[in-house]
Amino acid sequence: MTTPTPTTTPTTTSTPSTTPPETGAPTRGGRLGGIVRSLLGQNSIWILLAFILIAVVFSVLDPRAFPTQFNWTNIAINASILLILATGQTFVIATSGIDLSVGSVLVFSSVVATKTMVELGERAGDPSSLGAILVGLAAGLLAGLAWGVLNGALVAVAKVPPLIVTLGSMGMAMGFAQIITGGNDVRGVPIDLITTVGSGRLFDTIPYLVLIALAVALLAGYVLNRTRFGRFTLAIGSDEEASRRNGLPVRRHIIKVYGLAGLLAGLAGFLSVARFGATTINGHATANLDTIAAVVLGGTSLFGGLASVFGTTVGVFIPTVLKNGFTIIGVQPFWQNVAVGAVLIAAVYYDQQRRRSRSHR
Repeated sequence: MTTPTPTTTPTTTSTPSTTPPETGAPTRGGRLGGIVRSLLGQNSIWILLAFILIAVVFSVLDPRAFPTQFNWTNIAINASILLILATGQTFVIATSGIDLSVGSVLVFSSVVATKTMVELGERAGDPSSLGAILVGLAAGLLAGLAWGVLNGALVAVAKVPPLIVTLGSMGMAMGFAQIITGGNDVRGVPIDLITTVGSGRLFDTIPYLVLIALAVALLAGYVLNRTRFGRFTLAIGSDEEASRRNGLPVRRHIIKVYGLAGLLAGLAGFLSVARFGATTINGHATANLDTIAAVVLGGTSLFGGLASVFGTTVGVFIPTVLKNGFTIIGVQPFWQNVAVGAVLIAAVYYDQQRRRSRSHR
């Protein structure tokens, strides 16, 4: 009975020598296939393809007006302010929260910034005083930051649901803006601000507004993916209670996240004033819908714990291009909001399905 066993061992030891050439070839193909699968599995890639498809459709419908450099420059400028708002919204939603007040905070901050610049310019006898512009910027940022910190404190400390808190602050911020201005837009923005930041271009090609928005997005992407602040944000969104048990400063961090969203809304308000030369009290009614749609379309989960600033950057162009394209082909503005709302619902449905598929793995 001892003789059969030695005969079997040589056959087993000889098999490893044949495996390397068999596994070596598929490894390279497997790596390439894995890269393709990982790219196709990223929601941002699908949104980028959807954006290209939408652009192609509008280009076919109106080949003279839509696919022009002038129109695409306008699209990029329109998307830049929305991108800054949506970047702050990305961090909030990543914590499984939501901020419905960003549009109203933008308006309030723009009113504070403009009032400050006009008042200081009149006192200095120079409407385009650099000092007045810088102080106006600081005032707008602080106004946005204050609203954000208030939202965060009510959510994190008072335990009021984010939907209720930001819905209330949305009405309050807009109400205060209308009280301060009497419901009328404030003009008298320094000309130097309009001609440089608002309409200026680097090398007469790239608008400064676009460059500022891209810089904000790049910095935010680094913070989200490479810093402790970003890791804390995603951890809290994944499981707030577990994060608290592991010693993360959950309350303080949530306040910081909402404060960041408010700060970026303040910056967006200042840039809006620079672009239009006046406050636009009634011009951001759909900003909340647009930012949430852009964030969710970009792959950030409404349930928290998963976020992508790159995805948000791509997602911002979906509502922007839809509105621009509908305007060019003569569709009534009311249908633009219908389209963006439908896209948002579809994105949330997809997010739910993606979450369920992950939970079943």
